[in-house]
Amino acid sequence: MKHKGRGAQINPNNPYDKLQKELNRDIQDLAEDGAGETEYIPVYPKTILNKVESPDIPLEYSMNPYQGCEHGCVYCYARNTHPYWGYSAGLDFERKILVKHDAPKILEKTIKHPKWKATPIMFSGNTDCYQPAEQKYQITRQMLEILWKYRHPVGLITKNKLILRDIDILEKMAAQQLVHVAISITTLEEPLRRLLEPRTSSVLGRLDAIEKLSERGIPVSVMAAPIIPGLNEHEIFSIAEESAKRGALSIGYTMVRLNGDIGDIFADWVERTYPDRKDKILNKIKSCHDGQLSDSRYGKRMVGEGQIAESIQQQMRLAKKRFFEGKKTPPYNCELHEGYKSPQMRLF
Repeated sequence: MKHKGRGAQINPNNPYDKLQKELNRDIQDLAEDGAGETEYIPVYPKTILNKVESPDIPLEYSMNPYQGCEHGCVYCYARNTHPYWGYSAGLDFERKILVKHDAPKILEKTIKHPKWKATPIMFSGNTDCYQPAEQKYQITRQMLEILWKYRHPVGLITKNKLILRDIDILEKMAAQQLVHVAISITTLEEPLRRLLEPRTSSVLGRLDAIEKLSERGIPVSVMAAPIIPGLNEHEIFSIAEESAKRGALSIGYTMVRLNGDIGDIFADWVERTYPDRKDKILNKIKSCHDGQLSDSRYGKRMVGEGQIAESIQQQMRLAKKRFFEGKKTPPYNCELHEGYKSPQMRLF
């Protein structure tokens, strides 16, 4: 039995749960205890910025208004963070969404501190800031308003066309080089999108978002992420071409890696979805990560290695040259925040 509208079809045991729930409970059992419903749980962290320590991620800070993500992308690396909150990386990740109501207040306190030095902060370093919960809570919009108020640079990456709701703020920020947007596109094949990322925006919805943002002068890049050998590596050129046509200024990619519980979740998904191709897909992924589904090696984990990984790298280089040559994303402006004064301070 397949649980419609969800990516994961199992709920792996949370290794931190002392009660030790039964491993890999069947989806039919989950349906009986309300697996189809999404629960929004308020949490109150003391900080909102996460210091990025990974040397292969070119960011200093990220922030996430939500933990867990109803988009349900079956391959999502962020699933492995949900057990730290006491939940499973499987269905719980999609149906138990932690909502940080105080995030705008915490952000404002942080960036208006006299010792804070402006540096680009990335929305969605872990889970999508425009996932369905944002329609209800609008925490991302409130945080954008704070960032605009203090003229602070920010980047956003999303799979959801809901970002167009905030085009009024983004346009003002773009005019002063305060924002970059990345739209994540895994496939142009809508049937595959529905299976891989069941509650994300459609392919056409994302392409439309690229076009509308670009028309308003908001710099947009595309992340072809992740590339999953055996499923979507043949789409690199088509994703690049369509994105460039819509106004995207650049394209990047990451190779799928299935660390922790994600390996079991993805293997279960591919068994249910493509049983005749399961071994081929999993073996291709392993060939890019030294014979493993997982990969934590800095410098290798994002791009992989071996013949398939090298072919993908070459395709991406050619796609960039063909469709994005001469295009350039403007640099962030970090000076406005340093010179910004509140209305009260302008009296002096």
